[in-house]
Amino acid sequence: MLFNSIVFVLFFLVVLLVYPRLRLRGQNAFLLVASYVFYGYWDWRFNFLLLTSTIVDFVVGLRLHETEDRTRRKILLGCSVAVNLGILGFFKYFNFFIESAVGLLAAFGLEPHPPVLRVILPVGISFYTFQTMSYTIDIYRGKMAPTRNFIDFALFVSFFPQLVAGPIERATHLLPQVMGKRSVTRHDFWTGLNLMLLGYFKKVAIAD
Repeated sequence: MLFNSIVFVLFFLVVLLVYPRLRLRGQNAFLLVASYVFYGYWDWRFNFLLLTSTIVDFVVGLRLHETEDRTRRKILLGCSVAVNLGILGFFKYFNFFIESAVGLLAAFGLEPHPPVLRVILPVGISFYTFQTMSYTIDIYRGKMAPTRNFIDFALFVSFFPQLVAGPIERATHLLPQVMGKRSVTRHDFWTGLNLMLLGYFKKVAIAD
């Protein structure tokens, strides 16, 4: 779902109409569902990758906080890094390594026939991979305590306005905003709307 598409405008209008009518817990659950709808619009299967990274780092964060054993803490952090970078590396570089291997073997007169597997790079995978990893790294370094609310954490990872285009938010900055009570003034609304319209103008009229 592109930000400068009619589909996104309709999607965002629905979010704006429903969100203010909910309480905090309902707002977070609704934004989480909306974020997965937004991300799954390209291909619903990508949501499973997003969910996998979310579950792994949510569990690792809790386990890191519960243990003081340095070896176990390093193993837990290693699991987070291995899973996240493993997924990212596979989707980012699988086709590159296959094509490179074929080219190398062809240089020696061989004609390899590798299995045909078209790996599509999921949109925004780098952003949410490093964002969710930053959470476990901050817990490992003692900079923050983990949240025990899965919905709050999942929203922090998948929040749709910055899911596919960044910026990569540190948990110490965004997660407290997700967990805390929010209030939007009329000034906040119009300031945000003006920034969005300016961004749309720069994207559509200038960049494109």
